[in-house]
Amino acid sequence: MDTRRVTVTPEASEVIEMLKKEHGELVFNQSGGCCDGTAPMCYEKGDFYVPSRNVKMGEICGCEFFIDHEQFEYFRHSQIIVDVKKEQGAFGNSFSIEIDHGYQFLTRSRIFTDEEYLALKEEEEKK
Repeated sequence: MDTRRVTVTPEASEVIEMLKKEHGELVFNQSGGCCDGTAPMCYEKGDFYVPSRNVKMGEICGCEFFIDHEQFEYFRHSQIIVDVKKEQGAFGNSFSIEIDHGYQFLTRSRIFTDEEYLALKEEEEKK
């Protein structure tokens, strides 16, 4: 049973590992929309200040993944799956560092089963 709040596809994992080799430590942040949109943004760890109201969902490939607190309430019962797509012509349309390599991270989600959500709650209460 996989109760991690955030996971990553093998394809996205490959891109993250490539970016880590080039940029060092990374951090992901998914904002609540508006100017930033709702795609997960990838930054060099020291280049982004994580807003204090954001929630750490977990880690992917050793990188912290944060989400806007209001979005967290919406996704509380869901697992976020980080994926990547090849993005032709996207260069310069985002501050997220994968864009320069012709990729864009995106998220999908799935609702936890009742059994998974209960296990997740028990796990979080232990912390």
